[in-house]
Amino acid sequence: MSLLKMMSAPATMAARLLNPLQSPFALGARLYVSWQFLKSGYLKVTSWDSTIYLFENEYHTPLLSPHAAAVAGTCGELLFPSLLVLGLVSRLSAIGLFAVNAMAVISYSQVPLAEGSEAALGQHIVWGTLLMFLIIYGPGKFSLDYALSRSRF
Repeated sequence: MSLLKMMSAPATMAARLLNPLQSPFALGARLYVSWQFLKSGYLKVTSWDSTIYLFENEYHTPLLSPHAAAVAGTCGELLFPSLLVLGLVSRLSAIGLFAVNAMAVISYSQVPLAEGSEAALGQHIVWGTLLMFLIIYGPGKFSLDYALSRSRF
């Protein structure tokens, strides 16, 4: 056995063991991040008066009026995660959800960036990292995107 083969053997073995976990990991990432945003979107819809109040008085969304920001944010928190759960238009959905996540940090920065609120910012960083993973590597084999791409003639 050559020196090169001996040196690459552990990496080859690791790839053989870990590559089958890529699609389950992608599915788990899609479900975890989507659940976080679906809960938030559902809460906004079920208490719309409170949502409008927050957008008028707490959130400072640039470029949009409070009402438009409330509608756009709520739609984004319901549409993009739903598509991501299904694995449909996954990369674009992950980009949209990444933008919603970034806007949440920007428009409510007084909370996640406040001293003692490192955990709040940390959650947004984890969600953003998982979304970047999905944007770059895709949704995996357990997705409608994969099924639809395989069914083409």
